[in-house]
Amino acid sequence: MKRTTIFVPESLERDLQLYAAREGKSTASVVREALAEYVAKRRVPGALPSFAGAFASGYSDTAERHEDLLFRKVAVHRGPAGSAPRGSRCSPRTRGR
Repeated sequence: MKRTTIFVPESLERDLQLYAAREGKSTASVVREALAEYVAKRRVPGALPSFAGAFASGYSDTAERHEDLLFRKVAVHRGPAGSAPRGSRCSPRTRGR
């Protein structure tokens, strides 16, 4: 959980404290519940998270070529027979230690 500070009018703070006391809750939990409800009511149905599609790469085939994009700088080790199998993280000398 992350701490944050908000500024509210004194009258709202009094009302918040009275409400929290009547409900037997902390003021922080009442504020969290209220914020969660507020945000949930305003969420657009079917909307993607805020970070999705945040940048325009200029490419329309990114999904099809994601492996090429992710691994283009990774060299595949194709050593002599008896070397570590493809995808192995250890060399033949360290295998089995």
